[in-house]
Amino acid sequence: MTDRAVPPAPHGNPLLDPLILAPPPTVDAGALARSLEARWGLRGVLVSLGGERDRNYRLDRGEGAPLLVKVAHPDEDPAITDFQTAALLHLEAAGPGLPLPRVVRARDGATSVPFAAGDGRPCRLRVLTFLPGRVMDAPLASARALGDLAARLDRALEGFAHPADRRRLLWDIREAPALRDLLGEVSAPSLRGLAAAALDRFEAEAAGALAGLPGTVIHNDLNPHNVLVAEGDPAVLAGIIDFGDLVRASRLQEVATACAYLLGPGEDPLAGPAAFLAGYRPVLPLPDEEARLLPALMATRMAMTVLITHWRAARQPENAAYVLRNMPRAREGLARLARLPEGAAAALMGGGR
Repeated sequence: MTDRAVPPAPHGNPLLDPLILAPPPTVDAGALARSLEARWGLRGVLVSLGGERDRNYRLDRGEGAPLLVKVAHPDEDPAITDFQTAALLHLEAAGPGLPLPRVVRARDGATSVPFAAGDGRPCRLRVLTFLPGRVMDAPLASARALGDLAARLDRALEGFAHPADRRRLLWDIREAPALRDLLGEVSAPSLRGLAAAALDRFEAEAAGALAGLPGTVIHNDLNPHNVLVAEGDPAVLAGIIDFGDLVRASRLQEVATACAYLLGPGEDPLAGPAAFLAGYRPVLPLPDEEARLLPALMATRMAMTVLITHWRAARQPENAAYVLRNMPRAREGLARLARLPEGAAAALMGGGR
């Protein structure tokens, strides 16, 4: 069951959150290995992975399956870390068949333990299962399957609540108007113009409707880097990862975010979003009056990606490659959406019911 309409939480401007521009914490690998052995009984080789806020590692254990080790940023509110963990625990019960990371409990049953970052500041250490597969690099081949999986994930999240689920988040589409202040970060006039036009369209066509829709907890970041496919077949989904952008918002926002990254080249750029809807709608309803808002919301998400990544990369050059990984897709998506004729959203109406 979903709640009544949920506007963004009233406290705190997410643009002013210092954690947005903070680099991942430094970690003493030896201390981390000792903690993993003492608290989980785990040994292996730690392989550093990318991350925006957390410090992430794959723990290769030889005979055993690899695991994901996450050191939360010391500046992150522990309630946010607990929100993510609680959601995964809820999904463990509500969606046992979903291909998602699972929480690996410590020897004493704890889902996270205290750990000191390299500078001595306290943070939380967690261990999750590590999903096999590779990132979704052929979105059209996976779009319908992703729609089905996203809907099953959203259905499993029904009824889940947490004290931190109404947080304000920079990557929440409802926060898009605040990003006008970042337009000056984009040096290319044509790209800056596309981003500004997308923000204009959001405020004129979609903001009011989005604010009035029911809210539930959603993943909120189904971009191709968070969707895994089987090594030998891009049409077979292997899992969904990275629950760091969980928020209470409408399911339309979940759909729009996923569809934004499914825009394709050629004569039919909406083929991917339409296939996603064809997979999503048999599991969960999405009325046509909501689906008609998708082109505006997809453009908004692409504009947010352009603006936020330009802003962050300029201030975090050491992490720029990771921050900018979705920027080319966003730039191309904005251009394709701008070329769509009036009434193009009708192409999405046939995507299942």
